[in-house]
Amino acid sequence: MPKGSHSEGNVPTVMPALGGEAGLNRYLAEIRKFPLLTPEEEYMLAKRYQEHQDQDAAAALVTSHLRLVAKIAMGYRGYGLPVSELIAEGNIGLMQGVKKFDPDRGFRLATYAMWWIRASMQEFILRSWSLVKLGTTAAQKKLFFNLRRMKNNLAAFEEGDLLPEHVERIATDLSVSEEDVISMNRRMALGGDTSLNAPMREDGDAQWQDLLEDDGALQDERIAEAEERDVRAALLAEAMARLNDRERDILTQRRLIDEPKTLEDLSIIYGVSRERIRQIEVRAFEKLQKAILLIAGERRLLPAP
Repeated sequence: MPKGSHSEGNVPTVMPALGGEAGLNRYLAEIRKFPLLTPEEEYMLAKRYQEHQDQDAAAALVTSHLRLVAKIAMGYRGYGLPVSELIAEGNIGLMQGVKKFDPDRGFRLATYAMWWIRASMQEFILRSWSLVKLGTTAAQKKLFFNLRRMKNNLAAFEEGDLLPEHVERIATDLSVSEEDVISMNRRMALGGDTSLNAPMREDGDAQWQDLLEDDGALQDERIAEAEERDVRAALLAEAMARLNDRERDILTQRRLIDEPKTLEDLSIIYGVSRERIRQIEVRAFEKLQKAILLIAGERRLLPAP
């Protein structure tokens, strides 16, 4: 079965075959021909599939979101893997999202399916990067997928090892050890990034940057991003309410304001040592993460692990 024409469970798709990197431009052009759905159309199709296992309805839901999969895949091209393979894996995640989508919960399919698409792509990336080298713990996976973003936020563009202050900030923000940050940074440096100016094929002039469009966000992307922000904000607020007053205040002062307070500042306010503040912060962050996953799982907002 060619990539791009996967069938997952009871969800069929009628999609153009990817045909590897050589056919990527053609594939991207073809998926733009599938119409976007209005909220009413999406709801009716989802109900038809949910209640009657209507295969045509499922196919329409999948094909109308193929552009969303391609857009997300472009965001992961820095890991040096073929975009066509990322898209193929993302399409599998999309189909899983369609299977489990409940239109009566009040949000759009793009918002829900985005979790499944990203999860599928991330698992593929981890497999491809060799879990023997990168590790399999939740903390290592989190570090793997957030290190590059954190480095960009800190303008940490230097080659080789990170500066000590950057290592400390990343370790604190991600609740991992400084040793893990240093080790992961070195391992990812060995994998390298893919330049946007690199040719897509050895025998052609087309470059990866040719795939990038500058015509603004698609309708389904705008809706998905807006609804995802709302979902995340609601999850965060409800999870924060499960912390005690001191945990909530310390976590807010350390991670959720534009100019975070130092450990020294908070140690003076609470009359305890800086190390005690750090311990409370780490514990509060762990409790927050568990609460978010629990709430999201109860409401089926996240894919099952």
